Amino acid sequence: MNGLLKTAFIVCLAVFVASESLAKDGDWQLWNTESVEGNFAKNWKVKLEEEFRIGDNMEELYYHHTDGGITYKLNDLVSLGLNYRQIFEKTKEEWKEENRPLINGTINGKWRDFVFSDRNRFEYRIRAGKQNVWRYRNKLAMTFPARWAKFDIKPYLADEVFADLDKGEFSRNRLYAGFEAKLMKHLGADIFYLWQTSKKDKSWIDFNILGFKLKVKL
Repeated sequence: MNGLLKTAFIVCLAVFVASESLAKDGDWQLWNTESVEGNFAKNWKVKLEEEFRIGDNMEELYYHHTDGGITYKLNDLVSLGLNYRQIFEKTKEEWKEENRPLINGTINGKWRDFVFSDRNRFEYRIRAGKQNVWRYRNKLAMTFPARWAKFDIKPYLADEVFADLDKGEFSRNRLYAGFEAKLMKHLGADIFYLWQTSKKDKSWIDFNILGFKLKVKL
């Protein structure tokens, strides 16, 4: 098992070193997220989330969203969820609003103590001054079986692809490397590096993002 873990970490490190060498034309950003979640019935969970994003080399707030949703756990492998997200994003010195109803379906699995999740999301983007469109997002994540220190630190790797269904093309990709930690009984944290590539016109732009999440679980 130790040999398998070492191999997995070497592969992850190589992927992110390569991504960093390619990310030359984008912005450095800071994303901060706080969430509260809890069960309100058997197999039912409710969650509320706030997120702020600071761009322009971590100097200017340009994005904020509020997200609320419920999730139903069908069994140990499958869960379904409905969310609604309100977004305010600054473009060209003007804040614009977007609203997104979200449908989520997540498949969970385990192999040799590695934990996997495959989240499939359909979102309907209601945009001010623009055509409303559908977008599909698929996020595949892998959590390593390693545990460090008393905070139960769990490293993970994830990748998320975005597809604009109206245009029939991929528009964004996000590659994550991070770790989750249990700080207290009901308080957890998630710290990650994210390399994002976004399509603009006919070219792709890279972004380097540091993310910090605080999660309260009741």
